[in-house]
Amino acid sequence: MKTALLYDSAYGNTEKIAQAIGQALGTQEEVAVLRIGEVNQAQLAGLKLLIVGSPTQRLRPTIPTSNLLKMLAGNSLKGVKVAAFDTRLTVQEIEKIRVLAFFVRLFGGYAAPVIAKGLQKKGGELIAPPEGFYVEGMEGPLVDGELERAAAWARQISAHR
Repeated sequence: MKTALLYDSAYGNTEKIAQAIGQALGTQEEVAVLRIGEVNQAQLAGLKLLIVGSPTQRLRPTIPTSNLLKMLAGNSLKGVKVAAFDTRLTVQEIEKIRVLAFFVRLFGGYAAPVIAKGLQKKGGELIAPPEGFYVEGMEGPLVDGELERAAAWARQISAHR
């Protein structure tokens, strides 16, 4: 295994995106798609590509995702290409909740950029801008077309590995 895709998922939407990305990147033998809570440090040895995804909760990645980033040893991703994604509300949904819209504008408010910075701090080489995939409402489902968009994003990443 040279590629690992690690994800956390609260309602199954981020897991569906992770599976779509993983399938677009290659076979199960080539790409390990793992829930963050099931990952150990040894599984990350020898990677060429690491992708991490999380739902956006409270304008940040989930606690297990944040803990994973903290667990990684300093410079442990040196020589590893990295990418990050999240699932998030649509802009239209965010705008319906004034206080949420205010904080998103003020702080950025999404998990993927935070994950990307965390991976880079551990030595990873970011090969794609952090990406967000949209859900309808707090629990989903995914907005139509997001699984296809996730597969297309994966193909772009694949060209850089």
